Amino acid sequence: MAAKKTWTDLSPAQQKAVIFAGAAEVVLTVAALTDLCRRPRAAVRGPKLIWAAACLVQPVGPLAYLTKGRKPIPTP
Repeated sequence: MAAKKTWTDLSPAQQKAVIFAGAAEVVLTVAALTDLCRRPRAAVRGPKLIWAAACLVQPVGPLAYLTKGRKPIPTP
């Protein structure tokens, strides 16, 4: 079995890729949870609590909510 790589074993390009991916996950999760909190119940497909828990599953949860979990907000 190969030894685990540490942060210093990664090339600078790999380190930047890890930082970028982590930042993207944080931004997506914050955007999804913010939208979920602000969106009316009628504009969410399924229970909000389930979507909130799903948003913690990285990176699939926030993407699933943002693409499949939202309905258009009804306009008055």
